[in-house]
Formats: sequence, structure tokens, C-alpha cells
Amino acid sequence: MSARGRTATGPGMADPLPRASQPGGSRAGGSPAPGAGAAGEPALLDLLETGELEVAGRLVDASNLTMYCTVTGPAGSVSCVYKPVAGERPLWDFPLGTLAGREVAAYAVSRAAGWNVVPPTVYREGPFGPGMCQLWIDTDDAVDLVQLSRRTDHAGLRQMAVFDAVVNNADRKIGHLLPDAGGHLYGCDHGVCFGAEYKLRTVLWQWRGKKLPGKAVAALEHLSSELLPGAALSRELDRWLEPAEIDATRARVALLAEHKVHPFPPADWPAVPWPPI
Repeated sequence: MSARGRTATGPGMADPLPRASQPGGSRAGGSPAPGAGAAGEPALLDLLETGELEVAGRLVDASNLTMYCTVTGPAGSVSCVYKPVAGERPLWDFPLGTLAGREVAAYAVSRAAGWNVVPPTVYREGPFGPGMCQLWIDTDDAVDLVQLSRRTDHAGLRQMAVFDAVVNNADRKIGHLLPDAGGHLYGCDHGVCFGAEYKLRTVLWQWRGKKLPGKAVAALEHLSSELLPGAALSRELDRWLEPAEIDATRARVALLAEHKVHPFPPADWPAVPWPPI
């Protein structure tokens, strides 16, 4: 996920861990566990935040230190991903040590809008210090991700494109798409979101300039109210983002809701992440 001189060096870490065995899927992320609907999600979040976290291995292809783990508590055990702040590589365009919080902020926006494109995500202590912890998802290996990323008739994919525009995602790659066996589409790796300057970089430009679906407009209008100062989502974002970044998020939501069209690529910023997969 290199862009205009992003560095490839980072703070020293412990010796590399064994490569994780990745059950039935290809990448970190998550989906609501069986039975974790509207009533079960708070319990799942509590498990991710307070359960005993045990590292099983390291995802060696990740840009930042990323651990495959299990988290266990009275409610049971689930697989998850843990990204400690200490393992974040320095970036020229995002403050050091803020990526984990941005992942939590992305989940908060997804949940508030009713999109559910980000797996349950929390901020917690772990073996390598504080960081983000996100439910693991078993992806459907029968889905061709390249073909999926090019579709124009996939409602979940289009919903993700709207979400990315809201959070100003600077790194929506094909490999960040997580289709599960039930047909739902999730996304992962939202650490480089919420920049104050417009820097949307994505492989999902097929709807640029197209009219937004009615459900998307309704979700944006709801987000506008949730982002008012003092509202629940606004208070949550206050924990993870700078005031200018929250103001920019409000402005993006307002602009999308007013014009009701998918955005165009930025004129002065690479429109597609490299590599795109």
C-alpha cells in the first residue's frame, strides 16, 4: 500500500511468529458470529474487547504487524485479527499510532449507517500492547475477487463504494473484499481512512457520477444526524480522529446527500491503490 513515498520501515518488533493457518478464507476481517444479530452483537463486541487473546500466528503479507488470534470468554471463543499500534509502520500522510483507532472509527460509521460492511471491531490491550481487534471471516473461496470488484449489479459492492466515499478510504484494494459463504460482503483494512484532504483511492470506480441508490441517500441522511456534535457517532469519532477529520467527514456526507451521486476520482491524487490486489 505504497503511495507517494510511504515508508517501508517501522518500529522494531518481536521475532516473527509462525504464519497463521487461515481457516477457510484468505484474510483478516470478520462477520457477525452465528446468532450475532442486533441482540448478539454487543455480546460479541464484549468478547472481542475483554476475552483472553491468544496469538496463533502472524499474517506475513500484511503491511503492518497483523496477528491471527483466538479470543475466549464465558460466551465462547472466536477467531480474530489483532493489529497492535506498536506494529504500525510510519506513513507520511497519517499520524503515527492512529491506524488502529481509524479501523474502530470505520466500524462505527458502518454500524451507524446500517451498512455492516466492516466486521465487528474494538480497541483493546493485547500481548504487544493496545491495538485493534476484529472478528475473522471465513471467505467464500469460490468467489473470484477480481470479477467481483468489476461488477456493476452487486448491491453490497455498491454500498461499500458509498461507505468508502464517506470515510475517504485511501486503500480499497481487491484483496480487501471479504465475501462470506452466506453472500454478504465485508471489507477490511480501514486504517488509512478519514484523512481531512480528499484522497479516495479505490478499485470501485464503476459508479462514478451515477445517481446514488435511494437506500444510500437515506443512510447518508441518517449519518448526517448521527454526526451532529454531541450525537453518539460524533462522540465515538472524537475518540479516534482529529476535529478537522470529523468536520471533513461531515462535509463529505453532506455533499453526497445533497448531490446524490457517486463521487469522481480526485484530480491530484492516484485514483487506484497500487498494487490493486
